[in-house]
Amino acid sequence: MKQDTHIEKSVLDMGEMASGAKLTVPVYFIKGQGKGPNVYIQANMHGAEVQGNAVIYQLLEQLKQLTLLGDITLVPYANPVGANHKNGEYTLGRFDPITGVNWNRMYHFDQESIDHYVEQVDGLSQAQIDEGFQQLLLRNVEQKLDHNQYGLTTGQRIAYQLQKMAHQADLVLDLHTGPISSKHLYCPEYAQNSAKYFDIEHTVLIPNSFDGAMDEATFCPWWTLAKSLNAKGIDYTLERESFTVELGSQELIDLDVAHQDALSILSYLQYKKVIQTTEFTPKKITRYGCMLSDYKAFYSPMGGMVDYLADFGEVLKAGQPLARILRMDNYGDGDALHYISLDHDVIPILHFASASVNQGTELYKVFSKFFQIT
Repeated sequence: MKQDTHIEKSVLDMGEMASGAKLTVPVYFIKGQGKGPNVYIQANMHGAEVQGNAVIYQLLEQLKQLTLLGDITLVPYANPVGANHKNGEYTLGRFDPITGVNWNRMYHFDQESIDHYVEQVDGLSQAQIDEGFQQLLLRNVEQKLDHNQYGLTTGQRIAYQLQKMAHQADLVLDLHTGPISSKHLYCPEYAQNSAKYFDIEHTVLIPNSFDGAMDEATFCPWWTLAKSLNAKGIDYTLERESFTVELGSQELIDLDVAHQDALSILSYLQYKKVIQTTEFTPKKITRYGCMLSDYKAFYSPMGGMVDYLADFGEVLKAGQPLARILRMDNYGDGDALHYISLDHDVIPILHFASASVNQGTELYKVFSKFFQIT
C-alpha cells in the first residue's frame, strides 16, 4: 500500500493591517517526481466564493495517496482581506473596499516585454524558449513587487504574490463561484479539448485578450508568445493552460460536492499527466460551449421583486420566461406581475443573489449562442 505523500505547509505574508497585524495565507506544496507538468491551484480570491477552499481540502486528501509526476501548489483563502470583508450576515469581498477595483482584475501583463523577448529567441530550442520566458514573467512580477518606489495597493500586493507562484506552474486553476450559479468553466479557446476532462457541463471560451484576471494573466503571455513565434516561422507548441473553475453559488460550502469537484479536477490532472494513475474518468455528460462574446448579461428592465424561473443549464426556448417581477406598487391600478423572456434560445448559467433588484441590475448571465463540445 502506498504511503501518504508528504505535504509541505508554509505561510505567505500578504501585507499588514493598520494595527500592524499580518495578512497571511496558507500555501500547501507537494513535490512530484519532476516528470510531469507543475500545477498551481488557488481559491477564494473573492470573499464570498468559499467552495474552492473545500475543494482544495478534498484535493489534498486525495493527492496525499497518489503518485505525483509534477509539483502541485495549492492556496486556499488566497485573499485574506476579501475573506474577512463582512457586512452583517453577508461576505462582500468582491471589490477592494478602498479602491473599488475587482480583486480579480489586478494581475500584471506586459505586452512590450513579450514582443522584445520574441526578437531574441532565434536558434533556441522550445525548452530553452520556455525557460527563458518563464524567467521573464517572474522577473516582471518581482519588479512590480520589489522595485516600485511609489508602492502598491493592498490588492496589487496580494495579486502579484499569487501571480508569482502561478507563473512557476504549467497549469493554473483559479477556483471561484457565482452569485446563485451552476458550475461552469472559463477556458482559453486553444484549450477547448481539455474542457472535456472536467465534469462541468458548460464552458465559456476566452480569446487572447487580457482583462486583468488570473487565468488571463497566466495564459495570455504564453498564447501571445506562441502566436508571435509561429508568425515568425518558428515551430512552437503551446502547452501551458489556465482555467477559471466556477464551482456553483457563493456563501456556501458542501464537502460532499467538493469531493466530486476534486475528482473532476483530478480527471484533468490525470489527462495532463500530472498524476500517475488511471482511476479518474470524466463523466459522460453533454457539454456545451459558448464564446465569451456570446456569454451575455441580461439586465433587469425595471425595479421590483424577482421570482427567478429559468432552470440553470437547461435550454430555455424563445419566449419562455426567465423570471417574473412583482411590482406591488402597481397592484389594483396596473400590472403587478411582469414576465421577462427573450426572443431566442438561451442557456441560463447564473442569476443575481437577491430577489430585490433595481432597474439595470444584472439579473441573469446566459449562453446566447451555444454548441456541443465533443
